[in-house]
Amino acid sequence: MTSNLLADISIFVLSLLVGFEVISKVPSTLHTPLMSAANSIHGIVFVGAMLTAAQAHDTVGYVLAFIAATFAAMNVVGGYRVTGRMLKMFRRAPAPPPRDSTAGAGEGTTSP
Repeated sequence: MTSNLLADISIFVLSLLVGFEVISKVPSTLHTPLMSAANSIHGIVFVGAMLTAAQAHDTVGYVLAFIAATFAAMNVVGGYRVTGRMLKMFRRAPAPPPRDSTAGAGEGTTSP
């Protein structure tokens, strides 16, 4: 392994650990708004993964770039799904149809 690759792997592992620690400290009531606000950051992460793939020159670099692009894509899709679910919570429920009081008057009776 070259020293550049070792440095890249070290940065990747450290960023995973720091990201996990930061997210695990966020209270659950703030997690959804933070996820919806972070969609643009996830897009930037995906662009970074593509730049890493463009600069890779060996198999290990390509594999790491693929893993980074996969995780970034999952973050983008997951962020938008969470945002969609959050926005559904704030929609008004459709109004029930008006109930007609004369429609049920003849039900249950038989005529001779």
